[in-house]
Amino acid sequence: MRVALVLALAAMLAAALLLIWLDRRLDAPLPLPEDGALFVIEQGESLAAISRRLQATGWLPQPWLLRAWGRFSGDDARIRHGEYRLRPGLSVRELLALLASGRVVQYQVTLPEGITLVQALQRLAAAPALRVVLSGPEDPALLALVAPHTAAEGLFLPETWRYERGDSDLQILARAHRALEDELARAWAGRAEGLPLESPYEALILASIIERETGVPAERGEIAGVFVRRLQRGMRLQTDPTIIYGLGEGFDGNLRRSHLEDAGNRYNTYRHHGLPPTPIALPGRAAIRAALQPAAGDSLYFVARGDGSHVFSSTLEAHRRAVRKYQLSRREDYRSSPPPSSQ
Repeated sequence: MRVALVLALAAMLAAALLLIWLDRRLDAPLPLPEDGALFVIEQGESLAAISRRLQATGWLPQPWLLRAWGRFSGDDARIRHGEYRLRPGLSVRELLALLASGRVVQYQVTLPEGITLVQALQRLAAAPALRVVLSGPEDPALLALVAPHTAAEGLFLPETWRYERGDSDLQILARAHRALEDELARAWAGRAEGLPLESPYEALILASIIERETGVPAERGEIAGVFVRRLQRGMRLQTDPTIIYGLGEGFDGNLRRSHLEDAGNRYNTYRHHGLPPTPIALPGRAAIRAALQPAAGDSLYFVARGDGSHVFSSTLEAHRRAVRKYQLSRREDYRSSPPPSSQ
C-alpha cells in the first residue's frame, strides 16, 4: 500500500515536472534572426508541413511541440495562409497564436492624385509582393471592370491602398474603382445647380483637368470656376494638360505651336469645344468636389506665376497683361492657360 502511494506520488510529481517543462518550452524564445523573419504559409498547408519547414530553417528546434500545442489548443484548425512577420523572441505559444490570428504582413502602395492610369500601373508593377496580372490600360479584365465605359482612364480613386502578399494589381484597382464610383455618386448628388455637365462621367473628366492644372490646393475651386464659366459661354477650355495627354508618349516635354493647332488630337481643347473624350488623369476627392461645387466669380482666364499659383483674370486684356508679366520672359515654363492671342 505504501509502495503504491509512493509510486502514485512519484507519477504525479513527474507529470507536474513535465507540465512545468512543457510550459517553459512553450514560452521559451525561438532561435529567430536578430531582426526577425518573414514566413509564408501556403493556402491549405497543414501544421505538420509548417513545422517541418520551420525546423528546416533552424527556427523551430522541436517541431513536435508546435504540433502538440496546436492539437491541444485547437489552433491547428484555425491557421490562416499568408505572410507573417516573426519577431525576435517569439515563443512556440506566441507563434501558433500569430498563425491562427491571420495578422498577416500588410503592404501599401500610393497612387498620387493627378497621375495617369499608365503611371498607376507602373507604380503597381513596382510594388513589393503584389502580383501583376494586367498587361496595360486596355487589358480586357480592366475594361470589364469599368464597363460600360470603354476607356479606364480616371476611373480609379488615387489614395494609399493596403494589400497582402499575393494580392494583384487588378484587385487594388477594383477597390479603387468602387471607391471612385462611391465618391463620384455622392458629389454628383450634391452638385451645384446650373452646371454645364450632363453626367457624373463628364464631371470626372472636368475634375481630371482641374487636378492637372492645380498647383496650389486652395485654387482648385477657382480653377474649376474658370472652366465651368468657359463651358457655359461656349468658349474652348484651352488647357495644355489635355493636349499633352493626347500626345501620349510622343510628348517630349516641349509643347509646340504645332501641337496647339493639331485638330487631329481629340484632346486638343484649343481646337475642340467642350470636354475631351475621357479623363486625362486620376482626380482626387477634392478635385471631384471642386468640379461639382466650383467657386463663384467672373474670371475666365488664368496664367501660372511660376511658383505653382496662378493669376486669374476676367477679361482677355487683363489676362494678356498677366501673360506678359509672368510667362513671355520664361518660355521654358509650363503654361496653364490660353496663349495671349486666344480666348
